Amino acid sequence: MSPSIAFSVARSALAAITAALLLPGCTSVGYYWQSVSGHMQMLNSARPVDDWLADAQAPERLKARLALSQRIRNFAVTELKLPDNASYHRYADLHRSAVVWNVVAAPELSLTLKTWCFPVAGCVGYRGYFSEADARAEADRLKAEGLEVSVYGVPAYSTLGWMNWAGGDPLLNTFINYPEGELARIIFHELAHQVVYAGGDTQFNESFATTVERLGSQRWLATQAGEAARQDYAVLDKRRREFRTLALDTRRELAGIYEQKEPAAGDKRAQAAIKIEAKTTAMQRFRDSYAKLKASWGGFAGYDLWVANANNAAFGAQAAYDELVPGFEALFARESGDWQRFYDAVKRLASLPKDERQKVLKTGNTNQQHE
Repeated sequence: MSPSIAFSVARSALAAITAALLLPGCTSVGYYWQSVSGHMQMLNSARPVDDWLADAQAPERLKARLALSQRIRNFAVTELKLPDNASYHRYADLHRSAVVWNVVAAPELSLTLKTWCFPVAGCVGYRGYFSEADARAEADRLKAEGLEVSVYGVPAYSTLGWMNWAGGDPLLNTFINYPEGELARIIFHELAHQVVYAGGDTQFNESFATTVERLGSQRWLATQAGEAARQDYAVLDKRRREFRTLALDTRRELAGIYEQKEPAAGDKRAQAAIKIEAKTTAMQRFRDSYAKLKASWGGFAGYDLWVANANNAAFGAQAAYDELVPGFEALFARESGDWQRFYDAVKRLASLPKDERQKVLKTGNTNQQHE
């Protein structure tokens, strides 16, 4: 092995190990090995977009999507002030439907997710696997502990910019064929993670990235997309917002049930049974309401699987992506829609203690960070 090849291999190994530290997990050798090997497989599969575009054997549809992704990537830099780096200039076909599968878990009478803690990422409420079978096995172990568990495929994840020296986060087959507005959303979301990351605060990080994706995709569609793409997105986004509203209402109802104080001298088993009965009623109401919503969509079944498997873990995970979005949107408006000023304000929030930054966003008092 020549020195240059050895150096290349060492860099790849370091890149994979760094990624493993960013992914949710435990300290077991087996877990880190699957993280390292899975990430290395993804990196090794990626080729520059320009190579794909010049490849006579590459499908024309794929070339068109990759060309679109580069226009979106350029828009992210020039209009949204997102990082201009190596990420999303390469593409990999992983020949599977998700890049990783996340496992989340919560108690029977709580929406608070179980957390795993490790370097860089801090404590997070999910655990990722490059193999769905491994994720399902972990889910079974957690169920045996009496926890409610949810397993879901993830189309992309961010290495927070740590991997840009090694080629950055690649475009993947798991999302490249999304409708135009959805493709823009996911690229903006993942790049946003490279702007600000608060260790150990998944809700802050995901809500911030969700805000960037929503506001950014709206601007892309309004200024860059054709009418067909705007109409497609409008339909998808209407369904998404209506479903999120329904899920939020249910989440709040469940939280109210779980937070009911028990009499100090009361029978804890009897009190738990009362809460379980109320929870069962709330979940049935959620499913009945979803059935009506689905009918209003003409039978669109995109949320069927989520609803069928909905539990505390699923609702708890969803909260991370939208709970703080209104606060971030208010902050964006306060900064007059100036992206760089918005990012600087979010960075100041990220420097605050977790409880303080969450309070600022939940109360809408975004001026508090300057006091």
